[in-house]
Amino acid sequence: MLREAIHHRPKHNWSYAYNGNTIHLRVRTKKNDVDDVSVIAGDKYAWKETKTSVPMRRFASDDLFDYWEAAVRPPYRRLRYAFRFRQGDEQLYLTEKEFREKAPTDSENMFEFPFINPVDVFAPPAWVQDAVFYQIFPERFANGDPSISPDNAEPWGGKPTPSNFFGGDLQGVIDHLDYIEQLGVNAIYFTPLFEATTNHKYDTQDYLKVDPHFGTNEKLKDLVDECHRRGIRVLLDAVFNHAGKTFPPFVDVLEKGADSPYANWFHVREFPLTVKDGIPTYETFAFEPIMPKLNTENADVQKYLLEVARYWVEEIGIDGWRLDVANEVDHEFWRQFRKTVKAVNPDAYILGEIWHDSMPWLEGDQFDAVMNYPFTNAVLDFFAKGTIDAATFAGRIGKQLASYPQQVNEAAFNLLGSHDTPRLLTLCKEDEHRMRLAALFQLAYPGAPCIYYGDEIGMTGEGDPGCRKCMEWDEAKQDAVMLSFYRSTLALRARHAALRSVDLRFLQAEEGGKTLVFERRADSGDRLIVAMNAGKGKARLKLAADGEWANAYSGEPVPSAKGKLDLRLPGYGFLVLKQA
Repeated sequence: MLREAIHHRPKHNWSYAYNGNTIHLRVRTKKNDVDDVSVIAGDKYAWKETKTSVPMRRFASDDLFDYWEAAVRPPYRRLRYAFRFRQGDEQLYLTEKEFREKAPTDSENMFEFPFINPVDVFAPPAWVQDAVFYQIFPERFANGDPSISPDNAEPWGGKPTPSNFFGGDLQGVIDHLDYIEQLGVNAIYFTPLFEATTNHKYDTQDYLKVDPHFGTNEKLKDLVDECHRRGIRVLLDAVFNHAGKTFPPFVDVLEKGADSPYANWFHVREFPLTVKDGIPTYETFAFEPIMPKLNTENADVQKYLLEVARYWVEEIGIDGWRLDVANEVDHEFWRQFRKTVKAVNPDAYILGEIWHDSMPWLEGDQFDAVMNYPFTNAVLDFFAKGTIDAATFAGRIGKQLASYPQQVNEAAFNLLGSHDTPRLLTLCKEDEHRMRLAALFQLAYPGAPCIYYGDEIGMTGEGDPGCRKCMEWDEAKQDAVMLSFYRSTLALRARHAALRSVDLRFLQAEEGGKTLVFERRADSGDRLIVAMNAGKGKARLKLAADGEWANAYSGEPVPSAKGKLDLRLPGYGFLVLKQA
């Protein structure tokens, strides 16, 4: 056993309270280096009376390591523990202090989880685990009230540019809620709705006012109420990292410089505010002069933004916030933000936009989840681009699952495209078969999937502005086969608890291969197997599978013999099986 590969730390994703009486423990070993692992655990004040051994399961693997996990219920909410590793006849023990070849005789020098304090238990909103989000870019979804469209609005369906308008609005969304509901989604994520000068609205002018070209605060309240009547949650975009060039405090600083009472609302390196050699003399989002970065350490800025956070949750009834450029805002502000929002609605969902490892924001004091871009990239590399094999893909997914506590994975926001990225079908080189495989994996994966508006009808587009086309409402121009696939797969997800659980196990993912088989289970006993062929050629798979099985979509029985399934998949084909 390679000792240098073994890793555990009593914090973060390695040791955490899953609920008020259960602790999850994880440890890492070199891949295929250990036969089994167990936890020796007990209460430090009653070690002899409470000592127990709990077997660990290998719940994930990547190209280098295996990850083991056990759920332990300490009798008095305290826990001391060590790990026992076995390979053949060799045994090894790990305590907090050292490796040992003989079993510890007492709990001294062991790892410790001091106490499960309920207030410290990270509990994202339970509804998110069953959610399917639909992302709407409001300016391009539907024009329901032409009377409020910008004067320079172009005819619907024209070519998008970084600066043109087509008149999408809130009434347009209300008019198409039947379509959204029939698709099978139960949550909507809107990019910014607040008053701003651009079509994307990430340059906020007034955080407490819906942009007049979208409607009014009252119209948004009507939309939220109607969504709630249909069982649909609503998530708004909070742009608190930066404001816009027309934000009144910034306008005042532009005019008065250091004498402005708002001078400390921003990060100014040099007055006057200007741009030198393409670089603003003040901090911005990227180097965009129209997006000045807010100083969230300033007490007045905090007061203003926290009032914004409270208002839309309490007065309009939204169900949570997506936080733009969340990793560039200080942690202390996000802690205050969470307290403010959760005081109004403990069930509100707080989602951060972070593209990298996000553990510092996911310890229960800031966000409930982040946009799961590591998942996104792995899925696109395997299914859409074909640049990695099945083993590499399974390893990247395993590593991602091991990176966060279980409750974080249950609430993860899993997307394959957005207003910031090329369309999924475009990334798949307009191969609908590849796209369906990618979407199937997304919809069968733990966490909350998010569909970017129009993907379900086969819309295409390169990166911004190409990915921000007007929604196609002419059914003759929609991909009816793709739409039917999304509707049927979302219905499948709704019917099967296994597809909404966190238990995912790869049954086949070979090096150099393109076939992938994984199992999904729920505590209720619900069980499905998904077989996918991401290659051009036909694939034949023989799987050990006890019991009777059926096609999960059609219900037709799938023949099995002597506990084995013999499956044949065409190129870019798939089969979802349910236990009959």
